[in-house]
Amino acid sequence: MGMMRLSKCLVSLLFLVALSGFTHGFVMSPRTLLNRFSQNSNYYLTTEEHWFDQTLDHYSPYDHRQFKQRYYEFLDYFQVPDGPIFLKICGESSCNGINNDYLGVLAKKFGAAVVSLEHRYYGKSSPFKSHTTENLKYLSSKQALFDLAVFRQWYQESLNLKRNKTGAENSWFVFGISYSGALSAWFRLKFPHLTCGSLASSGVVLAVYNYTDFDKQVGESAGPECKAVLQEITELVDQSLESNRKELKKQFGAAELEIDGDFLYFLADAAVIAFQYGNPDALCTPLVEAKKAGEDLVAVYAKYVKDFYIGTFGVSVETYNQNHLKNTAVNEGSSDRLWWFQVCTEVAYFQVAPSNDSVRSSKINTKYHLDLCKNVFGEDIYPEVDMTNIYYGGTKIAGSKIVFTNGSQDPWRHASKQTSSPDMPSYIITCHNCGHGTDMRGCPQSPLSIEGNAENCSAPDAVNKVRQKMIEHIDLWLSECKGTGWSSM
Repeated sequence: MGMMRLSKCLVSLLFLVALSGFTHGFVMSPRTLLNRFSQNSNYYLTTEEHWFDQTLDHYSPYDHRQFKQRYYEFLDYFQVPDGPIFLKICGESSCNGINNDYLGVLAKKFGAAVVSLEHRYYGKSSPFKSHTTENLKYLSSKQALFDLAVFRQWYQESLNLKRNKTGAENSWFVFGISYSGALSAWFRLKFPHLTCGSLASSGVVLAVYNYTDFDKQVGESAGPECKAVLQEITELVDQSLESNRKELKKQFGAAELEIDGDFLYFLADAAVIAFQYGNPDALCTPLVEAKKAGEDLVAVYAKYVKDFYIGTFGVSVETYNQNHLKNTAVNEGSSDRLWWFQVCTEVAYFQVAPSNDSVRSSKINTKYHLDLCKNVFGEDIYPEVDMTNIYYGGTKIAGSKIVFTNGSQDPWRHASKQTSSPDMPSYIITCHNCGHGTDMRGCPQSPLSIEGNAENCSAPDAVNKVRQKMIEHIDLWLSECKGTGWSSM
């Protein structure tokens, strides 16, 4: 990093802050982007760490082990003592603070405290000193939801102690984006008495085994011209892999990716992030121009991958390396292994190539994903997608007072609830650069727009209209909570 120009470091910092709590390429490519930079007060509401003693196994009647779980609190806007409490759920990476996105605007508007709990195992909240497959058995969405419930009760009781009150209840509301957006919806489903409602921003509530709609949406978001160029590049790369494997990988700065599937996944993700995070022109403009000029398309794409995906975006090639994923050490790179474990056991989201008209290589198939799961975690690991959807309901989630929001260009929206049902409104924000978590992050979704500024969205009104609806729902559901003793009606 010392060799990078300062300006490049700052741009990368902005990207990484915006993605803190998210995976790249895909929300959730099982490749997690970590914020490896020092904290900056402009990008966070707070970075001051607090600690909570959490139960390791919520489902065991005899195992009472605990671990230290990191959390944050931001009280600057809190209307003491009866203001609402906003619980911001951290997702599948190190949680280094409470981001200064649109949640800060909402907290100020409602006079709310904001608290945020780091997901078990990620960041500094690991129960173990080694992430062996055996030690990961307590890593699941079910355990994480129970963590949130126990923490919420403890935090409420600690507030009451400070006020010398017993049994008092503030009105709680839960927020999350992406996987944590799904957790937000599931928290309201499983613990409706503990929150007045939930916002599930790009909330991926449907576990999907072969997620072909992901690649289809990438093609739609790219548009006909850019899609055709991307498909041509995929064909050229597939051909070149047969005859010129080493030189090709070196051209993309990815010589370490010995497994062809890992390399092709890396190239596919590099294109995905342009649409997922609201930077479509950074990818499509140079590619379409290169095609018209008759330039070497593979070379132009390699330049984009190295300059934008690795350079500006800050992704590390090793996150695609299965040898790296096998590393059981507990450190900043652990998130890659941890999220893949959740993928390989609970939710899958295998981003396989559709049988027709795919953008990504057809070699990114089901077998590639299953082989990865077995290679990294052992023979018995398999994603129980049906069990996950039976437990939560998928898009037929039988909850209430949950707002679902999605961006029109986001390939993850097809794993979310895109149609409204009674007491669960769903909104799609439509614009050229409206991707993952647009309602909370504005445009682009990365780098971070302070307070989720929507001015750079191609249709700011589309974002603001949905935000107004969100405010109306939050306002109504908080008012229905007040005075009930519990945060549920």
